[in-house]
Amino acid sequence: MLLTFKVLTKSHSLRTSLYNGKVTTPVRYLVSTRYLATNTSAAEQTRLDINGASFVVDNWTNVTPKILSYLGMQKHLQANHPLSIIRQRIVNYFYKSYKTSRGNPLFSVYDKLNPVVTVQQNFDNLLIPLDHVSRNKSDCYYINKNYLLRAHTTAHQVDLISSGLDNFLVVGEVYRRDEIDSTHYPVFHQLDAVRLVTKDKLFERNPDLEIFENEWREVQDNKQTHQLIHSSSKCLDQSKQPCHTLEAVKLMEHELKQVLLGLAQDLFGSKIQYRWVDTYFPFTQPSWELEIFYKDNWLEVLGCGIMRHEILQQSGAHNSIGYAFGLGLERLAMVLFDIPDIRLFWSNDSGFLSQFSEKDLYKLPKYKPVSMYPQCKNDLSFWLPAGVDVDAGFVPNDFYDLVRSEAGDVVEQITLVDKFKHPKKGLTSVCFRIIYRHMERTLTQAEVNEIHKRIADACVKNFNVVIR
Repeated sequence: MLLTFKVLTKSHSLRTSLYNGKVTTPVRYLVSTRYLATNTSAAEQTRLDINGASFVVDNWTNVTPKILSYLGMQKHLQANHPLSIIRQRIVNYFYKSYKTSRGNPLFSVYDKLNPVVTVQQNFDNLLIPLDHVSRNKSDCYYINKNYLLRAHTTAHQVDLISSGLDNFLVVGEVYRRDEIDSTHYPVFHQLDAVRLVTKDKLFERNPDLEIFENEWREVQDNKQTHQLIHSSSKCLDQSKQPCHTLEAVKLMEHELKQVLLGLAQDLFGSKIQYRWVDTYFPFTQPSWELEIFYKDNWLEVLGCGIMRHEILQQSGAHNSIGYAFGLGLERLAMVLFDIPDIRLFWSNDSGFLSQFSEKDLYKLPKYKPVSMYPQCKNDLSFWLPAGVDVDAGFVPNDFYDLVRSEAGDVVEQITLVDKFKHPKKGLTSVCFRIIYRHMERTLTQAEVNEIHKRIADACVKNFNVVIR
């Protein structure tokens, strides 16, 4: 089946070029959805308008009207919002940590970049393998086969470096298809950073040292240089990349870990217990995760590493070595403010928003529930079509997106509680438990039943299932 959308109404336009940092009034879309058979001709396919650009819908399109409704909200820039407070804390920390010779902040900040990116920006530029699970339609919101809503703010890395930047922070919302519970949401916010240095800066006190190994020679021919850029789904050598000297890597690693540990101490306190864990990212080598011991558990704070030199080569920064890191704002804000449910970040309830203030960024109040509204639990069971199984053909994320489209944020959690294959009919039955809870008022059982019926009817129409 091919999911297509037709934009009916659009109020305002949102045009954001990559570097101008200017944005107009947030866009709001009214979108109708329908399913077309896979043999629909190209002439019949609907175009999708997003942020002032028009995109042809194809068999990769899986972005929903519900997800499109989040475009332009920019919660990370909303005054007195918890995400904005954490963003400002991190930006201020880097402003203090790195200054130019004139005392100005060394790092520039880009927090209004267009979330619509190309497949090349989101994956290819970052050396993410073609068979990597993160490219799957079940994981990303594709506009069509060439464009998607960014799955990470790292997608802007190559473009910014290519423009001549060498120290920058990128902040914005990212979009990933995921399960539904108190810690997962299809839209969340990331902060990414890159720092590049050349030999004269890195070895200012030791000019005889080199960034690159003597036997390593950069290939000048563009075609040959392109051939050097490769992907790997296997764990790469954690000591260093073949092109770098050990001295260069160790000096960059020292600076990277020192500044990021300082950031964690700035956020969580100077006496935190921490550890560095070796890990793998396609775009850094070596790579680490920083974890802190918080409330009797190890908490992952961020991921980081020495940037793959192939990325710098294609960006025109072939004489530099750099580090990069990324973190999730919601993860930090939920811990620092004791916010129990990720849906609260999207609430406009004054009882929630009035608890936070930017007047003192270092005074972080703990969230106090305005009221504990009761849950409503309804089960939904249905037979899958013949030949379709939970592990072959049925994608739970498709079901979660359908629920979001029909019910919005009144769904707190969805759990697959049962699956059964009929021994004679060969059909598979699944049962999902859907927990409903409004963040701002009490839901009546009648309201829940009506929403639940809409979900069931949509499942029959879109997935060709039979309700049990």
